[in-house]
Amino acid sequence: MGTLPEPFAGWFAARGWTPRPHQLALWKSARAGESALLIAPTGGGKTLAGFLPSLLELHAAPREGLHTLYVSPLKALAVDIARNLMDPVSEMDLPIRIETRTGDTPQNRRARQRETPPQILLTTPESLAVLLANPEAPELFAGLRSIVVDEAHAMAGTKRGDQLSLCMARLDVLAPGLRRVGLSATVAHPEALRAWLSPTALAEDVRLVVGRGGADPDMSLMLPEGHLPWGGHMGIASAPGVLARIAEAGVTIVFVNTRAQSELIFAALWKINEENLPIALHHGSLEITQRRKVEAAMAAGKLRAVVATASLDLGIDWGAVDQMIHVGAPKGVSRLLQRIGRANHRMDEPSKAVLVPANRFEVIECVAASEAVRAHELDGDPPRPGGLDVLAQHILAMACQSPFRPDDLYAEVTRAGAYATLSRRDFDDVLRFVEDGGYALRAYERFRRLFTDSEGLVHVRDLRVARQARMNLGTIVDTPMIKVRLRGGPVLGEVEEWFASTLEPGNSFIFAGQTLRYEGIDALTMVVSRGGEGDPRVPTYAGARLPLSTNLSFRVRSILADPRRWRALPDPVRDWLRLQQRRSEMPQRDGMLIEVFPKGGRWFMVAYCFEGRLAHQTLGMLVTKRMDRLGFAPMGYLGTDYVLATWSAFEPTDPERLFEEDILGEELEEWIAESSMLRRTFRNIATIAGLIEKNHPGQEKSGRQMTMNSDLIYDVLRKHEPDHILLRATRAEAAHGLTDVSRIATLLARVQGHIRVRRLDRVSPLAVPALIEEGREWVAGGAEDALLAEAAALVEEATDGAEHFADVLAEVTEGVRVRSGVVDRPRRQDRKRRPPPRRFVRSAKGLAS
Repeated sequence: MGTLPEPFAGWFAARGWTPRPHQLALWKSARAGESALLIAPTGGGKTLAGFLPSLLELHAAPREGLHTLYVSPLKALAVDIARNLMDPVSEMDLPIRIETRTGDTPQNRRARQRETPPQILLTTPESLAVLLANPEAPELFAGLRSIVVDEAHAMAGTKRGDQLSLCMARLDVLAPGLRRVGLSATVAHPEALRAWLSPTALAEDVRLVVGRGGADPDMSLMLPEGHLPWGGHMGIASAPGVLARIAEAGVTIVFVNTRAQSELIFAALWKINEENLPIALHHGSLEITQRRKVEAAMAAGKLRAVVATASLDLGIDWGAVDQMIHVGAPKGVSRLLQRIGRANHRMDEPSKAVLVPANRFEVIECVAASEAVRAHELDGDPPRPGGLDVLAQHILAMACQSPFRPDDLYAEVTRAGAYATLSRRDFDDVLRFVEDGGYALRAYERFRRLFTDSEGLVHVRDLRVARQARMNLGTIVDTPMIKVRLRGGPVLGEVEEWFASTLEPGNSFIFAGQTLRYEGIDALTMVVSRGGEGDPRVPTYAGARLPLSTNLSFRVRSILADPRRWRALPDPVRDWLRLQQRRSEMPQRDGMLIEVFPKGGRWFMVAYCFEGRLAHQTLGMLVTKRMDRLGFAPMGYLGTDYVLATWSAFEPTDPERLFEEDILGEELEEWIAESSMLRRTFRNIATIAGLIEKNHPGQEKSGRQMTMNSDLIYDVLRKHEPDHILLRATRAEAAHGLTDVSRIATLLARVQGHIRVRRLDRVSPLAVPALIEEGREWVAGGAEDALLAEAAALVEEATDGAEHFADVLAEVTEGVRVRSGVVDRPRRQDRKRRPPPRRFVRSAKGLAS
């Protein structure tokens, strides 16, 4: 194919760069009119590879109008990529205008983009859906030549990915010959991703380009000084070590798994930050302007560290980041690789990563994850079929753009990778729902949104319906949130409504890196002031816990089952496992160990499943239901990422019966019918499908109002139309998404005939972390033991005094306080010795919170 033409060759040479083979391969693919999926490591120039063909085309043949569309899962990533792309365009003096279009784009700029669109537009799936729902979409996209989908693996198989898949199918109609480019660093199922990206839903119609692997990361494990916790703790005990690593490096990203944990870690680091190192906080509940300040400060080199959640997983190519510190177990290999890739961004040099497990089980998980990274293994499920609720939203949006014939739209939709297997019956049922709500709802005028003319064309009913449809486009259905505003000051971010409802005036909580005092609710906003008395709480968020991946589950089980592999574990963990061998036995890789023992007048059963918290919580509901039928009088259960534990009034005999495969039959159906989960799921699906409006001109609905409306509709449909398309979608999502039924089924099938039962006279060392865990679910009434005293006694009992009781008590005290949403305040002598420096409050905290 030869070398790049000028000025591109000179631009590369001026930087001492040579175009990488995968960058040239995408150029070749574009010249042949092919769609392509590029899989290349972070720092390998994926983004430039995706845009290079467009830049070359626009240089060779300058033109007006939209040429290339870039779609990102994050607004921040789109903004960052646009900023980075400006440099080569300006330095080569290319006649190309680059702009972003997201939910934060001002209205006047949106109008200008419709009238005189830039050659390159960077956007998100939601904003693309809005553009396509407008009558001028055919004119806007007629000249489109390329669509670049960044972080494709993060969208395929999600509802946002379903929406994007449908949007790309419509773009193919508006711009025939459009080529698609997918970019990703971590892909576990490349053939499935190619099919999702394909304009024909066939993998062979997307060329696969694989970039050369970069240097393996430099990974290390860091444990807290002194005692290694048995369970819980959020990693707070390692804050001194984390701060020391930050001080030694130039720039560090400290990743955690949840927003609550980010607040706790930030507070713990601030408490001991004697040198006033500028450390920032970044998570999805902080006000967007505050997050942008953090991102800009990080890019400008003004910060030494940022404590972040998944809000930075996919975004912000900061080449100056020296190391990534991960506090807590990573939960997935692909997720860990994504986060490691945030550091360095130089493919030929190793990225530096430090894993900081919070407890003994997490040590094993971190070791397992490190082994998987070195073995170049990835994890993750292949993309699932597209959701019917997203299809309903898309059908209405397409009617808002222009009238359509059902046969034509069905053919178009089934060319979308996510909907290649969609049946005509499901399509027709969804179309009927969008038209008038279906049999049970057609009598209500508010649900009539489409009509069919005498020629068979489907139209949107009126301009009001179209306007409201465009206002409610998008697949992100948040738990009801409420903004947090400083009295007389700015909005800091938002917390969930349920958390606000638990506060009373004067209560304090930690948010945005500050201790705040709750004053009250004013016009749907929580009003707070700085400071506060008593122990502050920490807001937690629904769905915040990340599931343990199947890949890591297998590796953790493999390590536990093979004592030869314990050499990779630190001494406290090896001693713990050896003690387990003496007291009981080790779980086997492909079987399941069940321990039964008495404690405090109850019978405990601990099953070592290692299938993730969500699967264990669902399994706990099913197992306790069967225990009740068998007369064991279950009192409660809990699920961690590693085990399922139950306690009951009577000894569970023959516990193998509790894990038979038929538990996914009648027990599951009864539980789903009785639980509130279906109602919550239905509300989300009905919102995406347009049955319930998130936004309405001049109105703002609270989460409580939306829930009441959805409950009424749910009851009507269950009674009068139980096979309604939204109820079918709700049951499918509940069975395959929220409850992790597939993992439970795989577990039960794997362990049949391989279940080992050990009856013990007391708790085993491996069971202790579970019994001092959070998340106990009580099946029947009765007062729970004081967790603090119980946990200390459990550890003492399991070890026969092998560890000093005072250390155990201190550990459990910290763990209980953290799990209760309480953060330790500095000791009195610490507060006297080092009051919070006001300079840092104004600079890093004001900048970064």
